[in-house]
Amino acid sequence: MTYENLDGQLINALLGDGRASLRSLAEDLDVSVTTVSNHLSDLEDAGVIKDYTPVVDYDALGYDVTAILQLKVEGNALPDLSDRLRGHKQMVSVYEVTGDYDIVAVGKFRDTDDMNHLIKKLLGDADIKESNTSVVLNAAAEHEQFELDVDE
Repeated sequence: MTYENLDGQLINALLGDGRASLRSLAEDLDVSVTTVSNHLSDLEDAGVIKDYTPVVDYDALGYDVTAILQLKVEGNALPDLSDRLRGHKQMVSVYEVTGDYDIVAVGKFRDTDDMNHLIKKLLGDADIKESNTSVVLNAAAEHEQFELDVDE
């Protein structure tokens, strides 16, 4: 077997079942367990595979409100504000972006009071010049990953 596309096939197999054993991956990919282990280690070392973590359904845990915050940032405070937002446990994504706003952040909240509390706290931050908050009505797609194109 050629190992030319093995990394992509291994990633796709893990996207299908992130809890798959080395043995089952080796059987599915028709290679040895050692080969799978070595390639997996290489992918982890290269930072391609960052972690093995569950996908949590926050709605099922009572976090019914998803909010998208758009923030304009004062001067050169962007990296510091991004770090502070990442420090809020309910912020699931923080992006530095181009366009009208400097940061787009996505947060999960138990209710609108919970969301409002954080927004008011943020608006007291001198580094934030302007904000816009949208509440998500329906998450049509969330936590999505895609399989790699791999020649079979």
